Amino acid sequence: MKPFLFLCFWVFLAISSFSQTDPLTQAQGARSQGMGNLKTNLPDAWTIFNNVGALDRIKSAQITSGFDSRFGLKELSTFSLAGAFQEDWGTFGFGISRFGGELFNQHLMGLGFSNTMGIVSLGAKIEWFQTQIEGFGTGNSFLFSFGGVAELGPKTFFGANFSNINRARFSKNTDQRIPTFIEMGITYLPSENISLYSEIEKEVDSKAIFKVGLEYKLKEWICLRTGISSAPNRLNFGLGFRKERFGFDYAFGQNSILGTSHHLSLGLFFSEK
Repeated sequence: MKPFLFLCFWVFLAISSFSQTDPLTQAQGARSQGMGNLKTNLPDAWTIFNNVGALDRIKSAQITSGFDSRFGLKELSTFSLAGAFQEDWGTFGFGISRFGGELFNQHLMGLGFSNTMGIVSLGAKIEWFQTQIEGFGTGNSFLFSFGGVAELGPKTFFGANFSNINRARFSKNTDQRIPTFIEMGITYLPSENISLYSEIEKEVDSKAIFKVGLEYKLKEWICLRTGISSAPNRLNFGLGFRKERFGFDYAFGQNSILGTSHHLSLGLFFSEK
């Protein structure tokens, strides 16, 4: 009986996936959230979740933590931790995330590696994904993902990410598969202070999502951000502060269907590469 109920629950969850609140569909980090849930071309520690291929493009080793509060419901909150450490032959990263409350929660733990060869950076990661439902049990899966970033010119970059390429299931008790995503994006840097981003995200069984983001460096230590995304329509704003080894990012999101969300990130940066 329990396997049948577990299957029914996941069918319902798949139908309701438009809300995009779980750690697999959401970009991690307030910087990404402030620009419309961007994933492919933002080189920071959060790329271990968003696009492991960009991990080797970070400027310094770093550790960062984050908290997401969505739509006034603690059951939709996310706590995350990520880190990236550089070697001469590449960059390693780790990520830990917990989404949900006591009755329903999901945990994600991942390890990844990225290396740069000429104008191209490539990376791969493995993740352990657990879903726990009070009274129904726990499902565990391993996910494999890879991504990359290519420098098309001094001011133009192309990024792509392929997540859950092994099409893992939520649990051995169900045939419901964890979503597989393909993301591709272009970054253009018209000046030292302005960064423009565009991105398309496609889940195998859903329609494409389009995203556009802007980051403006107001001062050396402060950035302003905004972004929009489709399906559902979302408008985001954010800001970031960086002072020596410490960083703080905040983002505010407005979902046309579900309401508002708040995102916070705190970072610690070490010596540059």
